[in-house]
Amino acid sequence: MSGIGQVTGRADINQVLAEMRNLKAQVQRPEALQEPSPTSNVTAVKPTEPAQSFGSLLSRAVDSVNETQQNSSALKTAYEQGDPTVDITRVMIESQKASVSFQALTQVRNKVVQAYEDIMKMPI
Repeated sequence: MSGIGQVTGRADINQVLAEMRNLKAQVQRPEALQEPSPTSNVTAVKPTEPAQSFGSLLSRAVDSVNETQQNSSALKTAYEQGDPTVDITRVMIESQKASVSFQALTQVRNKVVQAYEDIMKMPI
């Protein structure tokens, strides 16, 4: 499970980051999402997947980080109790994965709060 869990966790984080970059690109280029004028030769870009809200993406990221931390905690407990199937290398790797994922989520949260504060400071 250690190899599969590591790949799945990294894929989830990479997927969330890729979707965030895509959203940023869409915000920076809103004209690319508008329907073309009748005289335009450009075809409209249609998403192949249903659009996901930022809230659901953030919720999935929090759930993924929580799962990683719980997995790390369970491995630490098993190692401390003397489980022969759990080695210290695996415990340390899972611990670092949990730490890095939490730090990344904290940075995303900080950026969201900063963006909210910037929006609230804008004159109406």
